[in-house]
Amino acid sequence: MENHHVLCDTSKLVGRVLMSLIFIFAGWNKIGGYEMTEAFMVSMGLPALLLPLVIVVELVGGLAVFFGFFTRISALILFLFCLASAWMVHFAPGDSGEMTSFMKNIAIAGGFLILACAGAGRFSLDHWIRKK
Repeated sequence: MENHHVLCDTSKLVGRVLMSLIFIFAGWNKIGGYEMTEAFMVSMGLPALLLPLVIVVELVGGLAVFFGFFTRISALILFLFCLASAWMVHFAPGDSGEMTSFMKNIAIAGGFLILACAGAGRFSLDHWIRKK
């Protein structure tokens, strides 16, 4: 039975890392291309004032999930973020490329929902803090 737990905890670690990287890189790239991202958001009808919040959610949330720190709440926040960005940015039924991005965001949201329920596993800061 111990092998099963190691496999599950290792899978949670790998899954967390893979899911978080897209948000860490996206948040970092938004800082480097702040004006371009701001213009894109405005062109989508979103207020430019949201950009700092988006960067914080992507970077801090992504890093939290990566390290397994406040994992459940971070995963819930990223779940909601994925749903919101799917709807506000990618929902365009006449555009197959955007609809693919829409569905990818929905799928990632599903992964975050599972992570919020399952927790980060043994290989995480959450586990390390609980043991102290």
